[in-house]
Amino acid sequence: MFESIKEFASEFFVTGDPLIYGADVGIALTMIAIVFVLTYFKRWGWLWREWLTSVDHKKIGIMYIIASLLMLFRGGVDALLMRTQLVMPDVEFLNPEHYNQIFTTHGVIMILFMAMPLMFGLFNIVIPLQIGARDVAYPFLNSLSFWLFFWGAMLFNVSFVIGGSPDAGWLAYPPLSELSHSPGVGQDFYIWGIQISGIGSLMTGINFIVTILKMRAPGMKLMQMPMFTWSTLSSCITIIFAFPILTVTLALLFLDRYLGAHFFTLDGGGNPMMYINLIWMWGHPEVYIVVLPAFGIFSEIVATFSRKKLFGYKSMVFALMSISFFSFFTWAHHFFTMGSGANVNAFFAITTMIIAIPTGVKVFNWLFTMFRGRISFKSPMLWTMGFIPCFVIGGMTGVLLSVAPADFQFHNSYFLIAHFHQVLIGGVAFGYFAGLYYWWPKMFGFKLNEKLGKWAFWLWNIGFYVCFMPQYFLGLDGMTRRVSTYGWDMGWGPLNMVSTIGGFLMGIGFLFQVWQIAHSIKFMERDTTGDPWNGRTLEWSIPSPAPVYNFATLPQVTAQDEWWEEKQRREQGHKPAPQPPLEPIHMPRNSGIPFIKSLCWFIAGFGFVFDWLWMAIPGLAGVAICMLVRSFTYNTDYYIPVDEVKRTEAALRGSV
Repeated sequence: MFESIKEFASEFFVTGDPLIYGADVGIALTMIAIVFVLTYFKRWGWLWREWLTSVDHKKIGIMYIIASLLMLFRGGVDALLMRTQLVMPDVEFLNPEHYNQIFTTHGVIMILFMAMPLMFGLFNIVIPLQIGARDVAYPFLNSLSFWLFFWGAMLFNVSFVIGGSPDAGWLAYPPLSELSHSPGVGQDFYIWGIQISGIGSLMTGINFIVTILKMRAPGMKLMQMPMFTWSTLSSCITIIFAFPILTVTLALLFLDRYLGAHFFTLDGGGNPMMYINLIWMWGHPEVYIVVLPAFGIFSEIVATFSRKKLFGYKSMVFALMSISFFSFFTWAHHFFTMGSGANVNAFFAITTMIIAIPTGVKVFNWLFTMFRGRISFKSPMLWTMGFIPCFVIGGMTGVLLSVAPADFQFHNSYFLIAHFHQVLIGGVAFGYFAGLYYWWPKMFGFKLNEKLGKWAFWLWNIGFYVCFMPQYFLGLDGMTRRVSTYGWDMGWGPLNMVSTIGGFLMGIGFLFQVWQIAHSIKFMERDTTGDPWNGRTLEWSIPSPAPVYNFATLPQVTAQDEWWEEKQRREQGHKPAPQPPLEPIHMPRNSGIPFIKSLCWFIAGFGFVFDWLWMAIPGLAGVAICMLVRSFTYNTDYYIPVDEVKRTEAALRGSV
């Protein structure tokens, strides 16, 4: 009996690696600490009522952001482990199998479980406030989207201590991801973790398209929408066309592994190239899905901190929508070297180059907005200015990679790694950091410490260039991606040493950001104005943090940058337009179904990973029961009475 349990435990848990044992201890201590704190302070009820069952878009946004920052830590540790392995020739810090697992999980986590939720967090917090709405179109669906993401991410993350992590790369090309080459459960964790969270992402895309198109404040025309709202709309349109491809692709791969189908295996008449085409038909638009909202953030920040209207508003809208469209005509440039033929390569080379045009347009728009502006160099603006040279270099190297003949040289080299990180860290991470600093006072009612923020900014930026610039030269020197070690005779040691130092500088920058948040919470600099940056859009017209109903009365929009125009009118002596009398406000009730239903998906996914139908079937039954219960739930909303709205407004405005 004891031997059977011991044998099961040795197969079920990942064993034999001191790093994993350390992670086990860390996870156990963290869980114990969380349970102890919640029990000691009697906060279990508070946690359930205020957060786990909340359908308030602002709280859901905050939960997205907290989850994404935790994933940034996990993915960042993976990156530093890889850089430590590559710091010098012939290092034996990680064995090749463990290295493969780490670069796989690093890629998946950073793209799908860090960038995506950080983006969704900002959508949730900002979009309804920017368009003058009281909520998103489907609050219940919004909560379900978050919990599907969360439990999908948890399912993927437990693989490194239970069962074993996937090791076939972040896009899981067959045959590496097929049962013949990955017989363990790691690849099944990959499939189900991404599948569950991906469904949540698709629902978020639908939700925000409807929210933007149907719930704008009275008078707000499409061409008066703030630029972040436009970038969100273009990103969500891309989501609803791209993510169904990912869902189907992963479902087919699951059928290959679980039922012995042969969609992607040559031995049964399938074709691995079909998988590669499908995954990149999702994968390349995915890059634009996460970077488009960053363009919107930069546009908001540049206009606000330059005290000028955004230059070329219409051309910026055109650029965003063009990128969204052309992003679906670039996927084949990822396999120029796979023999698609000259005509196919030429077509995708041209369409890839074309996408650089609208991207360049935006850079000029931001520069012209700053030209002769009264620029204020606060943290959000610093991150924006740090982004521009970084993204320009990343874009230019991207154009080099889009040239099919040149790609035969650069393909699968560290040149590609450097380009990819230059675009995604410089564009996405810097963009979302800028957005976090910009909207932090709106989320929590206090500003982050500027001094520590500048330390974090410079450490991140210096570390970034020190880390990735050498990798371009390593690529040109012939160092290929995914190598876990190299010999002294290759001559790559000095550049890898410099690159690793840069990676750790970025890690120190992240620690400064953690310190900045902790310091700012302790020495809270309260924002009593609701408009600490002298903003231009509607979210700055209400107190910080925003009340649950957002706007006591819905704003009437007459111009682009409505709040800025209103402030100008007041400065010129015009009285504010008379407000209509307050009315009871219709709001959705909290619900525990999204949390429970997503947990059931997690249970079902875990069962399928280990082929335990005794667990998978009850999990799916739980999903069906949750849908049934929701269908017969009629008490889904309530009204906030006028007196309560008056009390809330008086309390919030009284401190203004």
